[in-house]
Amino acid sequence: MREHGFASAHRSGDSAPDADEVGDSLRRLPGELDRHRSALADRLATLLTATATGDRAAFTDFYRLTSPRVYGLAARILGSHPTAEEVTQEVYLQVWSSADQYNPALAAPVGWLMMLAHRRAVDRVRAEAAAAVRDLAYACAHAGRDHDVVAESVTQRMEEQAVLGCLDALTPTQREAISLAYYSGRTYREVADHLSVPLPTVKTRIRDGLKRLEICLSVEGADG
Repeated sequence: MREHGFASAHRSGDSAPDADEVGDSLRRLPGELDRHRSALADRLATLLTATATGDRAAFTDFYRLTSPRVYGLAARILGSHPTAEEVTQEVYLQVWSSADQYNPALAAPVGWLMMLAHRRAVDRVRAEAAAAVRDLAYACAHAGRDHDVVAESVTQRMEEQAVLGCLDALTPTQREAISLAYYSGRTYREVADHLSVPLPTVKTRIRDGLKRLEICLSVEGADG
């Protein structure tokens, strides 16, 4: 009868590693990981140098080795996979055009790349927030979403110029949260996920912001 491999191995004198061997392997692991990271950094730096000379093959290898991390960071910041894909492509266009500006004395290749990715993603968030603010008055008037009593009171009295004039009364965080909720049509939970803040914090920002708008609009109405 055929013996199972495990039994056969033991009968031929083989044995499983003992605790000391396992411990030695675990102790060597950090050093091996450091060597791997160092080798990868050297490889990426070489690829960046070649990319700066117009080497498309080097650029392709650099993209293949690093794009998952860039996309992951963009997706976490933006909360939108299609937008993260767009930003990722923008980052690598920037790498292609500015690889000669990379200075290995100032940052590791991945650190430099992730700095570019973070800036691009944050710029996209700010651009979308600015666009949302510009259209906030129209969105609030037509959203048809009664978040709470305060929101209902505000949206019923909003006129475009008055709202735009009162937006400066809000804090940046209040303005951003309200823009996402009313212009982008997101729920409180979706706004919280997008901003990576607790749901109660989002509710407070929106409610306090709407109260400020209500006060400002009341003054505007009285003056008018």
